[in-house]
Amino acid sequence: MNRQRVAIIVPTLNAASLWNRWVEGMRIQTFMPDVVLIVDSASDDGTAELALAEGYRVHRIARMDFNHGGTRQLAVDLLGDIDIAVFLTQDAILVHKDSIRNIVASFDTGDVGMAYGRQLPRKSAGHIEAHARLFNYPEQSRQRTAADIPALGVKTVFTSNSFSAYRVAALKAVGGFPDNVIVSEDMYVAARMILAGWRVHYNAEAVVEHSHGYTFLQEFRRYFDIGAFHAREQWVPRRFGTLSGEGLRFVLSEWRYLGARRFYLYLSSIVRTAMKLLGFRLGLLESKLPLSFKRAVSMQKAYWK
Repeated sequence: MNRQRVAIIVPTLNAASLWNRWVEGMRIQTFMPDVVLIVDSASDDGTAELALAEGYRVHRIARMDFNHGGTRQLAVDLLGDIDIAVFLTQDAILVHKDSIRNIVASFDTGDVGMAYGRQLPRKSAGHIEAHARLFNYPEQSRQRTAADIPALGVKTVFTSNSFSAYRVAALKAVGGFPDNVIVSEDMYVAARMILAGWRVHYNAEAVVEHSHGYTFLQEFRRYFDIGAFHAREQWVPRRFGTLSGEGLRFVLSEWRYLGARRFYLYLSSIVRTAMKLLGFRLGLLESKLPLSFKRAVSMQKAYWK
């Protein structure tokens, strides 16, 4: 039996500041892919040249042409005959030498369509930032199917393309990545796969270091985009439920995590939660908002045309 052909795909934009750490994570891997493809959005800090020097394949696109779903599908199409596509972001640092091997091993089970790995908080992460990673990426691996929808709701299709892998045959079977979504292309595909009978595998043995220390305003912008996704892809909440219950569970978990010793962070948590909720609610109403407003408040400004 021939070994499956594996590609690593990384969208980049001005990734030079983290490049050495990212490459070090790749160099320690015990499993080497057949190809590493960098899809670079017209970086002006030498990212493409650094990737070429490392021996990676580079495909350049204009910044205005980047789309979370469309660009990833472009990468899969460019590679043609691969069996497994592993996606990383430029700020997701591989911290375990077997991480690529382990996420590829997720597909040893024939009905796994996609897998995603565990994300640990950055070493510089604050308590609120760290909790978000510990809440969403536990120590135990788990596979999810349509049978989990009644119990897990939208959490059934929670995934992250910061470190994920797809069986290309399954990806093709559900129509590939959407060509024009604002965010959550990973959730979109996971939902299609779950409904088509594939499994989604959370692999806690495939590990990266990846988290964000968002400001209050950045949280608002991010959740505006998430709300806009749910408004435009209404089949997702219709089939899997809304984020409201999961959001409450997250906040209660955060407060338990902070505890009495970190009481000084409660106000920050409350304000942050309010900004997320306000952003999400406005995103749900995006069809009623002027284009200029949406461009002003969104993280994905190029999406709004």
